[in-house]
Amino acid sequence: MARQERAIRTRESILEAMASLFVEVGYEAATIAALLERTGLTRGALYFHFPTKEAMARGVLARAVTREGVRPQKHKLQEWVDLGLLLAHRLPREPMLRAAVQLSVDPKARSLFGTRWPDWIDVGEDLLVEAGKRGELLPHAVPAEIARLAVGAWTGVQLVTEVLPENRDLSEEISRLYRLILPAVARPGILAELDLSPCRGERLLGPAADAGAPVADGTPA
Repeated sequence: MARQERAIRTRESILEAMASLFVEVGYEAATIAALLERTGLTRGALYFHFPTKEAMARGVLARAVTREGVRPQKHKLQEWVDLGLLLAHRLPREPMLRAAVQLSVDPKARSLFGTRWPDWIDVGEDLLVEAGKRGELLPHAVPAEIARLAVGAWTGVQLVTEVLPENRDLSEEISRLYRLILPAVARPGILAELDLSPCRGERLLGPAADAGAPVADGTPA
């Protein structure tokens, strides 16, 4: 068991180190030699876990789609919003997530192993379908369309925010995105009860949430 736990920790450390390299220099320029220097591993130890750089990239992408921090709420639309706000809070702080986005927009990397955008769309669509069944959406709102366009908009906002000279906060920008989207798809009574605060992602992952305390659902938008 101890050996297995060490192997899991080593595998995780390799992925984290390679993710940092992908963020810093891109997929093409990230080399095995640089990874070995960063981790202190031998080639044999590295190849025991990952035989190629492509395998490591796939490992990074596999961690991209997560509902960590999303808790059951009164409204499924709140859970859908929480999904995006949590990612906005975590992405600047977690190289693994940043690397996954970078790999997804890199033409060379994308041609080799695709992206996880379809999976994000599916996760969002599932929540939106449930929201529709509960009467939270306007009659014209189509969950599949909302999920697809929201993922595209979220990604675009993240990429633009990252290069703007004003050092804008991603959580604030994503909060603004939801404030633009939701009036067009959510019933007014539901919209008034949604918490779209840019601080919500941080609260969901904060000490109170870790301790099991509920995170309020109902702060007016």
